Amino acid sequence: MQAQRIEISRIRESRGPDLRGLSRAIWQICQAVLVLGLFALLIWRGAQSMEYNWQWYRIQPFFYRVIDGELIWGPLIKGLMVTLQLAALSGVITIAIGLATALMRLSDSISGRVISKVYLEAIRNTPLLVQLFLFYFVLAPIFGIDRFWAGVLCLSFFEGSFASEIIRGGIVGVDRGQYEAADAIGLNRYNKFRHVVIPQSLPMILPPLTGVMISLIKHSAIVSVIAVSELTTAGLNLISDTFMAFEVWFLVAGIYLAVTISLSVGVSVLEVFLNKNKR
Repeated sequence: MQAQRIEISRIRESRGPDLRGLSRAIWQICQAVLVLGLFALLIWRGAQSMEYNWQWYRIQPFFYRVIDGELIWGPLIKGLMVTLQLAALSGVITIAIGLATALMRLSDSISGRVISKVYLEAIRNTPLLVQLFLFYFVLAPIFGIDRFWAGVLCLSFFEGSFASEIIRGGIVGVDRGQYEAADAIGLNRYNKFRHVVIPQSLPMILPPLTGVMISLIKHSAIVSVIAVSELTTAGLNLISDTFMAFEVWFLVAGIYLAVTISLSVGVSVLEVFLNKNKR
């Protein structure tokens, strides 16, 4: 039987490359090109019916300018930097809130479980825009925080409610025997979660948590309503100055897409690394 398998593998190798796989890849590429072509045609026909004058030649200053040999970043790059800063700070706080809420829900404390449940129900069942207004117009004046941090905290509490369930699911997914082994060697609750439970739950937590981070980046656009100078605000300002609505919104959407895809690919690589170490 083993000899037959070896012979079959040799025959396959002698046939050369897998034409079926190659044709499948070519067909998928053709499908993608067709979809993009139809989308471009739809946009072009829409612009033609509106008699829109495309002005792509004017977009370079939106990204950068060189004046007297000095590189000056344009409004879209500056807005992107604020968006990344907003997302990074909110992401860290989101994970902290999600972890704390998950541990409270898993604890033996009745008050902890009640507080976490009230928080989750209140955040999940109210619109993000309403929460942002509450943070900015009510809580920010009370605690003396500026609009940027009001946006950071609002996004953190909103996304933290979803991250908490992901983290809780990952913790619960760890085999019960690992908890018993940690108790058997005398680890306290903190060290048990730090050295045993959390490391083993990471491969289960990471993929869905990536979706939360991507959602956080996209939801960061909502802080434009309180005049935080992030990417969407920069796009709105450019449209009011240049009246290039189509070009600007395509550029803004492309930047968001590039950031979220880069994050997704990076986390996929990290996930492969974690799974390899796990084996």
